[in-house]
Amino acid sequence: MLSSIHPLGERGRHSRYELTVAAYVVGSALGGLAVGSAFGAVGRAVASLIPLTTVQLAVLVLVVAVAGVLLDARVGRLKVPSYHRQVNEDWLNRYRGWVYGMGFGLQLGLAFVTIVPTASIYAAFLLAGLSGSVATGATVGAVFGVVRSLMILTMARVDSPEALRTAHRRLASAAAGAHRVAVGAQAAVALSMIGVLAWL
Repeated sequence: MLSSIHPLGERGRHSRYELTVAAYVVGSALGGLAVGSAFGAVGRAVASLIPLTTVQLAVLVLVVAVAGVLLDARVGRLKVPSYHRQVNEDWLNRYRGWVYGMGFGLQLGLAFVTIVPTASIYAAFLLAGLSGSVATGATVGAVFGVVRSLMILTMARVDSPEALRTAHRRLASAAAGAHRVAVGAQAAVALSMIGVLAWL
């Protein structure tokens, strides 16, 4: 889907690239906001029933981060739970650019209704829940949605078939590095929690 929204493709569909991308980013932010708010609300309800100490929260954050690292590193043949659903590419020829931009962005922002490529997505929203705050959950979700949507900007200079081929090669070569960043971020969270627990 990412490879379908670029200036060359939008021009061919008589849509404005900038408007489609803006709708995509807004949709993704709204989707993340909704999911993050829901996790925060559930976390607040659970925290009111089962209050946790700072140490217990730190241990839970550590467990979530370590589980994410193990899943993403495929230790013991573990795999990130997901299913292979993508957004519906038929929308590209059926709707206006801002409609499919908003729709695609919303689905990606909702995090779990399309392919989940890394355990860090689960970790982000579990941590939003552990915050016990709707506002914090909403913030985590909105940031997630915006950050996830910004990948579309990698296609901003695709205005010819050759530029499209180059962008595809660039994205393919960057995949391994992006995966390492996700694992590294979760490992950093785990290490920071070990430090917090040592301090406490």
